[in-house]
Amino acid sequence: MTTDPDKTARGLAGVLSRDGFRRLWIGQIFSQLGDKFYIVLMVFLIAQYWVTDTPGADSALAEAAAAIRINLESRAQVITLLATGIYVANTVPAMLLGTVAGVWADRWPKRSVMVISNGARAVLVLLAPLALLPGPMWLGLSWGYWALVGMTFLESVLTQFFAPAEQAAIPLLVDNNQLLAANSVYQTTSMAVTIVGFAVGDPVLRLLHGLLATLGLRHGEFLLLPLCYGLAALVLAGINLNEPPRQPRSATVWQEIGEGLLVLRERRSVRSAMLQLVLLYSLLAALYVLAISLAAAISQLGPTRFGTLLAMSGLGLALGALAMAQLGDRFSRRLLASTGLGTIAASLVLLGQFRGHLAITLILCAVLGVGSAMLAIPAQTTIQEDTPEDQRGKVFGLQNNLINIALSLPLALAGTVVSRFGLLPVLWGLAALAVLAALSEQPWRGC
Repeated sequence: MTTDPDKTARGLAGVLSRDGFRRLWIGQIFSQLGDKFYIVLMVFLIAQYWVTDTPGADSALAEAAAAIRINLESRAQVITLLATGIYVANTVPAMLLGTVAGVWADRWPKRSVMVISNGARAVLVLLAPLALLPGPMWLGLSWGYWALVGMTFLESVLTQFFAPAEQAAIPLLVDNNQLLAANSVYQTTSMAVTIVGFAVGDPVLRLLHGLLATLGLRHGEFLLLPLCYGLAALVLAGINLNEPPRQPRSATVWQEIGEGLLVLRERRSVRSAMLQLVLLYSLLAALYVLAISLAAAISQLGPTRFGTLLAMSGLGLALGALAMAQLGDRFSRRLLASTGLGTIAASLVLLGQFRGHLAITLILCAVLGVGSAMLAIPAQTTIQEDTPEDQRGKVFGLQNNLINIALSLPLALAGTVVSRFGLLPVLWGLAALAVLAALSEQPWRGC
């Protein structure tokens, strides 16, 4: 990659002044908004077309649920059950296919992978209205619901190709001294899009539905997803990536996955950074479950408003990412990782000590988010810097696999562990893990 001396400035201004990175960043926004709106649309469709207002009216569905020992007593429980099918279909490819998709992201031009994956998703979601057509029933539900489950699976498969190609493209679009700032921009945007996408998804869908209905067009909500994915593909198509020419490969996919694992074995910095990310996402996933208990102890919130605590963590992470963009290069990566882990540990302990206090809990959640940014962004930057260019897709695919597993297992286990041992011991246990990880970085050694 050639270096433009006018565009080597560090910080937000430096990376956003680069046309290629700016296009990648805008494409990321549209693509991630599409991902969030997709989930919202699926829940919207379930509530509108497959769940009646009268609990128990869906007798066939109730009988099918009873067969697997699930009791459906309210409309919300039915929606939750059907939405779970969508979530599972969305998660399985992320857990199983990330590494394989990463191999192909290395074999193919990265811009083509990003454009085709978004374009294919735009075409795929255009088929969603067909699910509303009448047809046969299975397990108490029309074929249309199961078609949406299948479509969700395919949409998630395409996403697995986009993610490693996008991450591997960043080092090709900015200079090495701008990588930390570039990852900070991405992390901040990702958190903002997650919060905004889920917050405004339902109102935007209803607005499109009503607005286009006045023009005589039914089901206007189905236009939102093709618009997001289509705009992402168009923006990404304008990126000029100076990739080295690809040499024909005789190795199998499994051999190339082995090459990615070899990078982790031979490069301690990459292995350590990836373990840090896996630990971080495991802690954050546990926090998603623990937030319910923390919110339940606060009279002003209650268990159903646990999202307020998660939003504060997201806000802290975004603020920490902005600070990393401007100041992160002044400190060693080892010191940042240890400080971030220490901040997370202290926040977890204090959350247990001050549970029930709204203001203090909100502040501690934000501080925990800042600590997460101090750990995640330098770790991601290290992986990009120290992974050979022709191995990045494989390594990032493996990273996505591990992170999705790290997100899934604590979600499944944390609730059971809290029920058995209580909230406080679990918080202390998670804090102890963070402290041990911080000490393993040996921050006193410097760079």
